[in-house]
Amino acid sequence: MTHILAIDQGTTSSRAIIFDAQMQVVATAQEEFTQHFPDSGWVEHDPSDLWSTTAGTCRAAIEKAGLTAADIAAIGITNQRETTLVWDRKTGQPVHRAIVWQDRRTADFCRTLRDSGEDKLISSRTGLLADPYFSGTKLKWILDNVDGARARAEAGDLLFGTVDCFLIWKLTGGATHATDATNAARTMLYDIHKGRWSKTICDLFGIPMNMLPEVRDCAADFGTTRPDLFGRPIPILGVAGDQQAATVGQACFKPGMMKSTYGTGCFALLITGDTAVTSQNRLLTTIAYQLGGKPTYALEGSIFVAGAVVQWLRDGLKIIRDAKETLPLAQTADPNQNVILVPAFVGLGAPYWNAECRGAVYGLTRGSGPAEFARAALESVGYQTRDLLEAMKSDWKSSGGAGTLRVDGGMSANDWAMQFLADIINAPVDRPRVLETTALGAAWLAGHRAGLYPDMAGFAKEWALERTFTPAMGSADRDRRYAGWKRAVEATLMV
Repeated sequence: MTHILAIDQGTTSSRAIIFDAQMQVVATAQEEFTQHFPDSGWVEHDPSDLWSTTAGTCRAAIEKAGLTAADIAAIGITNQRETTLVWDRKTGQPVHRAIVWQDRRTADFCRTLRDSGEDKLISSRTGLLADPYFSGTKLKWILDNVDGARARAEAGDLLFGTVDCFLIWKLTGGATHATDATNAARTMLYDIHKGRWSKTICDLFGIPMNMLPEVRDCAADFGTTRPDLFGRPIPILGVAGDQQAATVGQACFKPGMMKSTYGTGCFALLITGDTAVTSQNRLLTTIAYQLGGKPTYALEGSIFVAGAVVQWLRDGLKIIRDAKETLPLAQTADPNQNVILVPAFVGLGAPYWNAECRGAVYGLTRGSGPAEFARAALESVGYQTRDLLEAMKSDWKSSGGAGTLRVDGGMSANDWAMQFLADIINAPVDRPRVLETTALGAAWLAGHRAGLYPDMAGFAKEWALERTFTPAMGSADRDRRYAGWKRAVEATLMV
């Protein structure tokens, strides 16, 4: 048993990656699945798609690697966070499609929470804001809007889970209903200071606590897979939400270390150690990871649209066929044009947290074309990242400045985007040799628990740099560009 199977269940696809004893990738399988948009601002997944693509890619990756289940020491799971599922305890049948983290249907209820002052209670206990982004209000919506769901939940017939929890339940044949502390911390129902579900908040939302899973460490025993799935049972020993798994995969173990992951959204985390820092800038206080029963905290800034803005160029505007085309397009954009894209397709995340505003484009001229749109799309990610880092520096005074930012995710492979990021934040940007940091983090959690991988210090020593992007933009140009972005955001928020 010299390999680890990492499941990376994301917003648009499911992946399975096999790592060897040296934590090197030996095989990958990936499968996209359908996104459902039943109404404006609503985003859903079919739970059967989440499960079938996960099981299918696991089998495919094991086969590609030329291995059998007997070679797999353990499974690590990382997942899209906040996405909410409810299913029947006995049959496993979901009562509704999964409501995705991007979904904004509970914006009115969140506004009610803010107007009544209940948001202060929520923030003090969970570290989160009263926003549709999180699982709790999505769960309430399902109980309120699916016929018979509330009565069935109160009778103990329904289970709630984030994607990791649902997959664990399916993988173990219903034997384990559990999640880890990082996913629990994103539900708006979990007290991150006391390390338990908050009865007060559950009562406020009308959520029966018998629906909720057991919360365990990120490296823990989550049961074993059904023997028929892969040929023999495999233990599930590591679980973390995708951004926390990426933080682990980037070896961000010391206070002050920062990472930013560029996938469908963008998520920056600043490790604050034993201290749960309360943000004054509408950032989130969250659990970065929990090992040995001890949580390590972080400040997090969440951007709803990062890589998704490139998908919009491809699928919406149809001005590119592949994400890689944005690099040469951005390089050929007219430097005399100043097109600014605010990609608030599903509202704006941190530090603005406005669920109602929508995307806007500023500075268009008759000469604006695909190149200018591509450049503006990539720049929007850099601008939003600076918004997050400015807020983090303000909240955590001991950070002493921007520091080096470690990056990963699909967009981090775009050299133009990463150079602009370094320029606009005025700090070095480090890109690791292994970009699969999310899956690597999940693999290390499981592999370390299985006794295959080194401890935290040993893992940190093996982190390898591929390239550093050093700021090259003049301060006057940087300040002018960022001021233009802030004006564009202000105008977007007013519409």
